[in-house]
Amino acid sequence: MTGCVVLFPVAFTFFITWWFVQFVDGFFSPLYAKLGVNIFGLGFLTSLAFIFLAGIFVSSWLGSTVFWVGEWFIKKMPFVKHIYSASKQVSTAISPDQNTTAFKEVAIIRHPRVGEYAFGFITSTVVLQTDKGDEELCSVYVPTNHLYIGDIFLLNSEEIIRPNLSIREGIEIIVSGGMTMPQVIASLDPIPRKSQSIRLNRIMT
Repeated sequence: MTGCVVLFPVAFTFFITWWFVQFVDGFFSPLYAKLGVNIFGLGFLTSLAFIFLAGIFVSSWLGSTVFWVGEWFIKKMPFVKHIYSASKQVSTAISPDQNTTAFKEVAIIRHPRVGEYAFGFITSTVVLQTDKGDEELCSVYVPTNHLYIGDIFLLNSEEIIRPNLSIREGIEIIVSGGMTMPQVIASLDPIPRKSQSIRLNRIMT
């Protein structure tokens, strides 16, 4: 049993890596096979080079224009546009570009009961106009099925705990089911309070 416990993560890692290499290599390897070139991994390297060049092309003015036209056609297609929009929001959220308009901050809110917490992402702010006056609220997206499906909560900024976690760290925690949870989560508020010291056995992901 000890050997299985030790070897399972290693074997699983090699299996996923091998599957990924074969999957990416399969895009261009048939083309090389027709040319009579049978070198394993050449299709994988070609795919990586293609992705790199595509990123450079889209970063230019001409590439961004071509990409905008293609995106416009995709958004006009029924059913396909919903899949594209969801996948684009996720890719935008984990993009290294800090000027994106997706996830702003990682947030911890008290939900669904007192004493329980849930991870979410601050996406925007909104002003709620009532008879008592205007109140600025934060729109917090709480995923319920990995990142594609979730609920939206409007909370006052004072009711949101902002942990010392980046967007990528928050996504990793949710996707992994909490297995990548750090042992200690601190709040980014300038004046820490005792109630913001969160124990891991009280967090819902």
